[in-house]
Amino acid sequence: MTTILSVASECAPLVKTGGLADVAGALPGALAGEGCEMRTLLPGYRAVLARMDGAAEVARFDDLFGGPARLLFAQVGPLALYAIEAAHLYDREGGPYLDPQGRDWADNPERFAALAWVAAHIATHGAGDWRPEVVHGHDWQAGFTPEYMHAMGARVPFVMTIHNVAFHGNVEPGRIGSLGLDPWRFRQEHFEYWGQVSALKAGLTGADRITTVSRTYAHELLTDAFGMGMEGVLRARKGVLSGIVNGIDTDAWNPATDPALAATYSTPRGKAANTAALRAEFGLPDDAPGPLCVLVSRLSGQKGIDLLIEALPALLERGGQLALLGSGDPHLESLLKDYAATHPGVAVKIGYDEALSHRMMAGGEAILVPSRFEPCGLTQLYGLRYGTVPLVALTGGLADTVINASPAALARGVATGVQFFPIDALSLGNALAQLCDLYADPKTWATLQRNGMKQPVGWETSAAAYAALYAELVTG
Repeated sequence: MTTILSVASECAPLVKTGGLADVAGALPGALAGEGCEMRTLLPGYRAVLARMDGAAEVARFDDLFGGPARLLFAQVGPLALYAIEAAHLYDREGGPYLDPQGRDWADNPERFAALAWVAAHIATHGAGDWRPEVVHGHDWQAGFTPEYMHAMGARVPFVMTIHNVAFHGNVEPGRIGSLGLDPWRFRQEHFEYWGQVSALKAGLTGADRITTVSRTYAHELLTDAFGMGMEGVLRARKGVLSGIVNGIDTDAWNPATDPALAATYSTPRGKAANTAALRAEFGLPDDAPGPLCVLVSRLSGQKGIDLLIEALPALLERGGQLALLGSGDPHLESLLKDYAATHPGVAVKIGYDEALSHRMMAGGEAILVPSRFEPCGLTQLYGLRYGTVPLVALTGGLADTVINASPAALARGVATGVQFFPIDALSLGNALAQLCDLYADPKTWATLQRNGMKQPVGWETSAAAYAALYAELVTG
C-alpha cells in the first residue's frame, strides 16, 4: 500500500472556500480503492479542531513561526487527519485566508509556511509510527514544502497540484528569514520570482511531478493567455506536467438519494417537481416557455458574470429564466440585484447555501458556467449528474467534460451540453439562443439530459491516474 500525505489549506467538509476543498476531501476515499492510504494535513483552524474529538498528539514544536504548536491526529469521518494546533497562527475569527473585513491576513506567508514546514517534518521524521512515501501539495499554500524538505534532507517525492495558477503566494524578500528559507536559494531556478519570494514557484520548481485539474488546463498553462506569469516556469517543466480531471462525490451528489431535494429522482422525468419547487423558492413565474437556467458561482470577472449580464437578453427574450446563487465582487452583486429588480425572469440570492445549491442542481433545467478560465470546474459535473444541461465556455475542464451539441454530436446522440467560443458576450448570447432552441425540441432535450446523467463524473478514473503517478514515483 502506498502512503501519501496530502497537504492542503482547506478540505471539505471541514473548511471550504472553493473546489480545492472538494478535491482534498474526496481524494483520500477515492484512493483507498486503489491501494493507497492518504492522510491529510490541515492548519488547525477553529472549525477543524472542533471536529477532532479524541485527537492524539504526535509531535510538539516549541517555536513554529512565532509560537508553540502541536501536531494532532484524529479520524474525522472518512478522513485520516493531521492538524497543526498553533493558536498564534490559526485561532482567530474570519476565514482561512481573510480577516472578518475581507482582507488578507498580514501573516498569511508565515501561516502557510508553517503548513509546508510541518509537511516537510512529517516527510523527514514521520508522524508517530506513520511515514509517507509521497507528499502531495495543493496550490501555493503548500508551495514551500519541497524547500523545507530539501533543507531537512527528506528523500520523499513531492507532487504539486495547481488548482488555480492565478494565486502565487508572493512576498517581499525581506521575509526570507522569518519564513526560514535558505537565502542562497533566492534565485531564478528556485523561489525567486521577479524580485519576490514566490511560494507557488517554489512548489513548481521543487516538484518531482506537477499536475493540474484537467488536460486542457495543463495545455493552457503553457500559454501567455492562461499561465498568469508562470507560463515560463511551466514550459521549462512541461516534461513533468500532466492534467488529471477532478471528479465529484457521487454519494453526496446523487439525485436518487439527495435529502435536500423536493423529490428524489433517477431519470429526467423526475426533475419536474424540483423545477416547480425552485421557481416557487426564487419567486419566478411558473409559466415560462423557456428553460430555467441556474448559476451557482463566485461572482467575479474570472467566472464571466459580467459577460452573462450583457448576454441575458438572449435568454429572456426566448422565455428563459435565471436563478442565481453566489457572492463576490460587490459591483457585480449590485448589478445582479438591480437586474433582478427590473426583470421578472431573473432572481438572485447573494451568499452561499449548500442545501440550496443541491436544490438548484435538481430544479434547474440548464446550468450556466461562462468562465473566462476554469481549471476544472465542478458545477458542470453536478449538472450532468442531475440531468441539468450545462452551457459552458470552451476552456479548461469545461472543454474536457462537456460534449458540445454540434450537429455531428446531436446526430450521433452523444451531446451533453452547449459550449461557446470565443469567450465574449456575443458568443455567450448566441449559445443561450441555441440552448433555447434545443429546449424547444423535447426529444432532443431529453436526450441531452439522459446523456448527462450517464456520464462518469466520479473519482474512479482520476483516482486510478493519481495512484499510477504515485506508484511511478515510489518505484523510481
